[in-house]
Amino acid sequence: MSATTAEPKLTHNEIIKAAIPTLAGNIAATMATPGADQFSADDQQFIKFHGIYQQDDRDLRKTQKKFMMMIRGRIPGGVMTPAQWCVFDDLANDYGNQTLRITTRQSVQFHGVLMSGLGPLIKKINAALLSTLAACGDVNRNVMAPPTPAYTPARDQVFADSYRVAMALAPQTKAYHAIWIDGVQLDLNDPANQDFVDPLYGKTYLPRKFKIAFAIPPVNDVDIFTNCLGFIAIIENDQLVGYNVTVGGGMGRSHGNEQTYPRLADVIGFITPDQLVDVAKAVLTIHRDFGDRTERKHARLKYVVEERGVDFIRTEVNQRAGIQLGAARSYTFKTMSDLYGWHQATDGTWFLGLFVETGRVKDVPGFSQKTALRQVAEQFPGIEFRLSANQNVILAKASDAAKAGITALLAKHGVKVDQQTTVLHAASMACPSLPTCGLGLAESERYLPGLLDRLEKLCGEVGLAGEEIIIRSTGCPNGCARPYMAEIAFVGKAPGRYQVWLGGNTAGNRLNRVWKDVIKDADIENELRPLLVRFAAERTAGERFGDWCDRVFLNEQKN
Repeated sequence: MSATTAEPKLTHNEIIKAAIPTLAGNIAATMATPGADQFSADDQQFIKFHGIYQQDDRDLRKTQKKFMMMIRGRIPGGVMTPAQWCVFDDLANDYGNQTLRITTRQSVQFHGVLMSGLGPLIKKINAALLSTLAACGDVNRNVMAPPTPAYTPARDQVFADSYRVAMALAPQTKAYHAIWIDGVQLDLNDPANQDFVDPLYGKTYLPRKFKIAFAIPPVNDVDIFTNCLGFIAIIENDQLVGYNVTVGGGMGRSHGNEQTYPRLADVIGFITPDQLVDVAKAVLTIHRDFGDRTERKHARLKYVVEERGVDFIRTEVNQRAGIQLGAARSYTFKTMSDLYGWHQATDGTWFLGLFVETGRVKDVPGFSQKTALRQVAEQFPGIEFRLSANQNVILAKASDAAKAGITALLAKHGVKVDQQTTVLHAASMACPSLPTCGLGLAESERYLPGLLDRLEKLCGEVGLAGEEIIIRSTGCPNGCARPYMAEIAFVGKAPGRYQVWLGGNTAGNRLNRVWKDVIKDADIENELRPLLVRFAAERTAGERFGDWCDRVFLNEQKN
């Protein structure tokens, strides 16, 4: 008798998705329960598909468990009207913690929202013609697009294409409208709800999250290679001729688990714009059909690409999309940074790149950035708010008169339009981590600005004053601030302790590598000082710190 092979054990997430394919859970019923302040364990998974994470204030854990929600908007390409910005500003004041958090995927997060404010907040987002559906969960997340209008008028077409893909890949469940617009609980016993199958995602959606971005060379301001699926615009004579397709990027990993790792996407070929949606659906369904549903830490598309190979992916895309991928076109990325200050767009209007420290739009004494942006939205209705993947705000489509008016208005609130911050701060990013994120192992957002001040002092002492170094911080290894692309990255391991990675580059096409597995906060300057001294003495003309680390220092360590 031959032995039978046991069926692989699915994760609990897969079981509950199959049981309630509408993703309704008991969300509406719980919100209608007097005194309820939290969702059940299963519903905490379902609410992610609706753009919500349940959290608690970890600063208070020793004395009480204060539950609250983080709500993330789905804002394709990060573009908002002034009226929409005002709505989000009101919602932060009325239901959140009086701040707006710009995310690394061109969206806005609200923190500190209580159960009682959850329904009104999301309903008002939808009334403003935006959404939270699929901002989280095992689906395609917010689609990113280049925010800067300085290089080519083809940016408008690229943005339109990104919006088209975002809409084509949105889940079709009616639970979202029922809960957040009508305020009713779907009947889970109704056969129509039990048998619902999303026409694209199927009954159990994706094994894990899926991310898409568009980029226009020479600027890689969306970190294109960190996405599951990317489209690199090929522009000729200011006309969009098509896209190089990238597949298989992702940042997340786990400490001590070598089976998890960051990965850069592979370029698999070239497509014309009319093939865009079909190719996006093809790659998404490859993830749907071949992703690991037995281990969520191994469930991202990057592992399918790494283990089955690029040729397999290319063949599947051709078959599923009914196309023949062309040979990839040549392109060059030079920077992944935002432009700060006023610049003229290709259509003659002006845009202003505003630095937002760790993405947190707030008011502090002498620097009322949140109030200033609200007044800009109220007084200059013709402009456009754009959120960058570097957690900054861009005010676009300003006339000459609006440019002068906005500059004067911002100055009244202590917000400068030039020399907005120091060079290390301007090139930095951080995830929120503590006290809200349940995964945080160490401080990040609250920690990084002070650390940057210390590192700027150190750079001045070793002859590197004013040197730009891309520095990113995360409170855990999951990679929300894309640390594995930075020239220096601090990845939390425990309170006050960080794993340090070195060697990323400014083009965003090279992963960094682990330098030190653990460094205590108090030891960071002493550990980095000899390295920075060597860099100042040994660098070639114009060589950046990350390039020197990759060329010299990390290879010495490896050998």
